[in-house]
Amino acid sequence: MSCMKHQLIKAARMHAEGDLERAKTNVMVYMNQSVGIGEHSDIVEAIQEELDKMAAATDRIDMLETHFNEEYNDIAMM
Repeated sequence: MSCMKHQLIKAARMHAEGDLERAKTNVMVYMNQSVGIGEHSDIVEAIQEELDKMAAATDRIDMLETHFNEEYNDIAMM
């Protein structure tokens, strides 16, 4: 695999993983400290929005695994 292709797939995967972790952390904050979050009057709606972000990030990771399987596995082992 070319160096550039490897780097692009790696960057896409890491970006999706970062989005996933950021949304997951936000859900944890909403669940554990919902009293201190003034801008979100509807905590359930805010959590659902973060879950949607998690689903999108997970879908991107799954797409990399499905459509770039050989390249993705090479990167995941690093």
